[in-house]
Amino acid sequence: MFYRKNGWPEEDELVLCTVTSVQYNSVFCDLDEYPGKGGMIHISEVTAGRIRNIREFVQEGRKVVCKVLRVDQQRGHIDLSLRRVNERQRIEKGQQLKQEAKAENLLVHLAKERKKDPQQFYDEVAPALLEGYEYVHQAFEDIVDDSFTLKDTKLDKKLGEDIEKLVRERIKPKEVQIEGVFEITTFAEGGVDIVKDALLKAHKAAQPGDVRYLGGGSYKISVTAEDYKIAEKRLKEAIGIVEERFEKVPTSDVKFTRIEQPK
Repeated sequence: MFYRKNGWPEEDELVLCTVTSVQYNSVFCDLDEYPGKGGMIHISEVTAGRIRNIREFVQEGRKVVCKVLRVDQQRGHIDLSLRRVNERQRIEKGQQLKQEAKAENLLVHLAKERKKDPQQFYDEVAPALLEGYEYVHQAFEDIVDDSFTLKDTKLDKKLGEDIEKLVRERIKPKEVQIEGVFEITTFAEGGVDIVKDALLKAHKAAQPGDVRYLGGGSYKISVTAEDYKIAEKRLKEAIGIVEERFEKVPTSDVKFTRIEQPK
């Protein structure tokens, strides 16, 4: 990747690292996004609990997502933690970098069309995009949503138009997803068919969306839309369909629980 950050990382920032050396009680890493910067993970910050062999958790060359604990610019020291990064944070960081790689590939494609060196082309274009964004792909997503335009930057007008055209061709609009779980209990005659009918109608109302059986009378519903207002409307309609259907069915109960999205 071409993407790099200047200066020093902030405390509590999540950074992608490459393990360079594994010692008896510490791990040394290069910070991929900060050229020339390295950090150390003390054995106590590798994982919770006692460690018999540190190499069971990290090896040279491995990519890991760490949290920055302390930064001492005068001494050039950066203390990192592996154990304080949860699975959701690791996934989100990985997704960010994956999206950034896709954004860079678009610029590489345009550079080749213009017969320019990809790195030099990126260095020419990226500053205008990163002026108001942490990542290039975030600027591209806003271009697709019509909330950002390269006409307002210092880039050459024709170059900006070419980038926006390619971005609109290759990147889909952002989508949001909201989810919840129905817990349905019924002792009514033909209860299975009633549940099936209600959920099929809810699935239709939630489109594009999905309804899946989780087991034990629980069903997960997911609604996808271009914005939360539309998603909420579709989910509300789906919930209403299920609840209204079972209001008329004796010895039945429906409970809906919203799945809260990660902050």
